[in-house]
Amino acid sequence: MINTHYSYSPSDSQMISDPFGDNSAMHKDVNHLSISRGERIDAEIDWTKLKTLHVYDEMENKIMFTDIFKHQKTIIIFTRHFLDFVSKEYVEDIAIIPLEYTQNAGVRLVVIGPAHPKHIKAFKKLTGLSYSLFVDPEREVYKTLGCQDKIATAAVENSKHIKSGFVTGMLSSVWRAMTSGDKEFQGDIQQQGGAFIFGPGDVCHFSHIDQNAADHCPLNDILTRANVMNVSFPKDPRIEIV
Repeated sequence: MINTHYSYSPSDSQMISDPFGDNSAMHKDVNHLSISRGERIDAEIDWTKLKTLHVYDEMENKIMFTDIFKHQKTIIIFTRHFLDFVSKEYVEDIAIIPLEYTQNAGVRLVVIGPAHPKHIKAFKKLTGLSYSLFVDPEREVYKTLGCQDKIATAAVENSKHIKSGFVTGMLSSVWRAMTSGDKEFQGDIQQQGGAFIFGPGDVCHFSHIDQNAADHCPLNDILTRANVMNVSFPKDPRIEIV
């Protein structure tokens, strides 16, 4: 059971009397549905705008964002820039999730970054990721979903997925930037990430908007929300159910 709370701030023309039922009394606009946990509003979903936006694959093909979860429940994890050690170590843990876990639950898992498509192949190789990786270089999907665009301090030791300390992690990020072949920054340094469970269709089951680099949602929390078996990560060694 997903205990996500749905909260609304409707105008006079946006009143909704029953968001879960077949309600013929709905008024004009239901495209701005806020999803929160407790007092924290995480995302405001503008489905009309999302349906006009696309992401790219590594061949620079355009993929309509809402097509990703049109037919299947899908975990979508948005990362920070690809040179960030936090993004690297978080995605390395995503790569640990066995494909059969998501397949058995009938769930798709997708990662989206803010870099140029030409960086996808190298980042997948670096992190060992076998799941789909798309990019949103103009960050239009990020912005529409309410992902934060700011510099914020982060306590990396509190993360269940960051294995490096702040200093060693920053040094590794700088080294990768210096040794990068094209000397190009792979995303916006201010862009924070987030996690969502969408679909099938225009449904958001869960959302988490990162407030800083280390505020990413623990992966096992996301997997639990999607009814996917938990995984024993290096810093989150939960017992697997066989």
